[in-house]
Amino acid sequence: MLAPLAALATGILLNRLVGFESRPLWVATAALMSIATLCRWLNLRRLAVGAALTSVLSAGLLLDVLRQPGAPYAFEFRPRETVTLQGCVVDPTAWSEDRQQFALEVAQGARVRVSIYPRPGEEAPRLTYGQRVEVDVRLRKPRNFRNPGAFDYETYLARQHILGLGSAAGAHSVRILPGGCGSWWKRWILALRTAALERIDRLYPGDGYACGMLRAVLLGDASRIESIWTDSFRRTGTYHALVISGLHITVLALALHIVLRLCFIPEMASLVLTTLAAWLYALVSGSGAPVIRAAGGYTLFLAARFFHRRGRILNVLAAVALVYLLVDPGGMFDASFQLSFLSVAAIGALAAPVLDRTSKQLALAMRGITDVRRDWRLTAEAAQCRVELRLAAQTIYAWTRIPERWVAKGLATAVRGAVRAWELIFVSATVQFALALPMLSYFHRLSFSGLSANLFIVPAMSAAVPVGFAAIFTGWAGFAWATQWLLRFSQRVAEFHAAFEPRWRTPDPPLPLAISFAGAVLVLAIGVSARAKWRWAALAAALAAFALLVWHPFPPQLYAGELEFTALDVGQGDSLFIVFPDRTTLLVDGGGTPVYGDRKPPRLDIGEDVVSPYLWSRSLRRLHYVAVSHLHADHAGGLPAVIANFQPEELWVSRTARCPEWDRIAAAAQAAGTRIRVWTAGETVQIGGTKIEALWPPRGYSFPETPQNNDSLVLRISYGKHSVLLTGDVEWRAEAEFSPPPTTILKVAHHGSRTSTGARLLDAARPSYAVISAGADNVYGNPHSATLDRLAWANTAIFRTDHDGRVSIWTDGRRLRTECQRDADRARLNWRP
Repeated sequence: MLAPLAALATGILLNRLVGFESRPLWVATAALMSIATLCRWLNLRRLAVGAALTSVLSAGLLLDVLRQPGAPYAFEFRPRETVTLQGCVVDPTAWSEDRQQFALEVAQGARVRVSIYPRPGEEAPRLTYGQRVEVDVRLRKPRNFRNPGAFDYETYLARQHILGLGSAAGAHSVRILPGGCGSWWKRWILALRTAALERIDRLYPGDGYACGMLRAVLLGDASRIESIWTDSFRRTGTYHALVISGLHITVLALALHIVLRLCFIPEMASLVLTTLAAWLYALVSGSGAPVIRAAGGYTLFLAARFFHRRGRILNVLAAVALVYLLVDPGGMFDASFQLSFLSVAAIGALAAPVLDRTSKQLALAMRGITDVRRDWRLTAEAAQCRVELRLAAQTIYAWTRIPERWVAKGLATAVRGAVRAWELIFVSATVQFALALPMLSYFHRLSFSGLSANLFIVPAMSAAVPVGFAAIFTGWAGFAWATQWLLRFSQRVAEFHAAFEPRWRTPDPPLPLAISFAGAVLVLAIGVSARAKWRWAALAAALAAFALLVWHPFPPQLYAGELEFTALDVGQGDSLFIVFPDRTTLLVDGGGTPVYGDRKPPRLDIGEDVVSPYLWSRSLRRLHYVAVSHLHADHAGGLPAVIANFQPEELWVSRTARCPEWDRIAAAAQAAGTRIRVWTAGETVQIGGTKIEALWPPRGYSFPETPQNNDSLVLRISYGKHSVLLTGDVEWRAEAEFSPPPTTILKVAHHGSRTSTGARLLDAARPSYAVISAGADNVYGNPHSATLDRLAWANTAIFRTDHDGRVSIWTDGRRLRTECQRDADRARLNWRP
């Protein structure tokens, strides 16, 4: 099954790279299938196999062409306009402390993710699958952060048919309509899921950690998980134990199979019942792709047992992947798909063959250790181990007079335990080795403490799954306590190992190295399976490529001899990347999301999820300097993650103040060993032939108790004939206190707000280029039309991150060149090889 899978996947990939028309593909696929049939009839087996695989490749091309989405459903609305939508609730409602989320299907294949924010004293309506509702929402289209290395959020939502995002201010915005919709079986499944979630809430009243973690681990509801709870699991490479996956299916199926067999249910009937239970669990837990794939694999295992065939792990894996790609070709580019199949493939192609020839034989030799007749049925090495162990048991008996039979069985049990521990370590190491490329590409981290952490966390979380479901079904406090203890134990193990895990992150690997590593691992798998002599050379090549991936000795993608100014697209916030002519780096602000009132901060960390991926895409591991203009969340909120990831030498600030943003930044700086420098007007520094001068705030400036816009650090960077003015969020009152020299590039203050970038500043600076960092269709209406008019009156060319995405300007001191992400994306999309 591996060859057809490789052919189908190659066809899908080729279509994404090149792009084909469907009509010639129909003809090519039919012709190739006819040729394969004719060759098979003529007994030309090699030609038949080649034509068949080529026809599968052509079918992959055709399948991907046919499954490309058509024109999306058109929502008619203006920015920041409130619209009324009617539709069907089609996804389970997710609850958190300050909001309720659900998916509303307004047309066939067109859904809107609605977030309801109840006002104080309001209670959000209890919505369930199949209800028809009418809701007043402020609607917006999903939008990616347009920077290199950014996550494709639009495609991620489009795969779930979510084409719009809406927010409703208050529970009164939702009205339940008469009638129903949806399917009866899904309504029944989701009612069962809701009942299970409510039972978890009743089992753990007042324990937010146990309740939130168990909802996620057992039923895939991550709405109540705090990021701080899972940080240790992510850093130690054990986060997979918290995600519903094939491990859950295996553990639950095994536990149910044992119970059924104890109840004298025949083996085949027990396997059928466990398979049905696996599919039921896959549906109740949210129908996630990993658990659906695992249920499909278990079904194929049952079919193999029914026909008395050996269930080869790679064949089962390939069969499941084939079915999955036939249903959803685009899933091949999903990180979950790649990690799931690569991890199982690593076990089947690398770990299992090695363990079958080594430790598995030793474990088999320990069975029936006192039965001498069994020695004749084993290999010479296994029989020798048994003899030596019995001799050791006789020696211990002579010393202690403990019955020899007991000693032999105890030693055999100890050896089997050691073998199982070694197998778990070896499998964990093999999986982490094989997954190094996608882990570094998607998450920029690779854990080494996970080798030992998995020894404790995987068994504990595996036990928590059946015990947790026993607590849900029975409501017994003993099961609930045991599950809670297993969760706490796993958390402590992860925290213990995280304390020793280095806080380094790895940039994106170069494409040639990524291809070399993938090829070396593939050749190694073939060599291990065939027991070829050259497998050791393949192992050496794979290890060398692995070392280069982790070490990453490649220079950053920076231009020497030029001053670079880049404004990143971070939504409604600021993050500016400066590269000096000697390749010294400075990041000014890290973006962030303002939070008002009692609302919880969003899970999206702009510093971790937006700014850091861009810096990694430039092959950066360290920053020299980081500056925070002022301590508002949309400028400072992402800096703790940036400081932790890139460990800068110095942190530049205009002030320090006791506020949540500064407390987090100061803690991150202390952990990274970063020095803190407070700037005042008049101070200058020379870096790489440039001059950096602080224009604001002046010495003796009276800072208010809480951070304000006019606290902003204003810097002017000059190089040759050109200069850059970084203004933070200063407003007119501060602008009136300093007069900047003429400037080439102006970073427009306060996202283009009406209260900043006044005529006095523009008359003094006379900028040639103005760069505005603002979120698309933001609620503040920035940039304001009055500010745009003033810039146009000053004859200034305007770049906007909400329209242009990432904006970069380079100068060698004489000439200037510019680039924005919108133009780069347009050129890439129009390219065809």
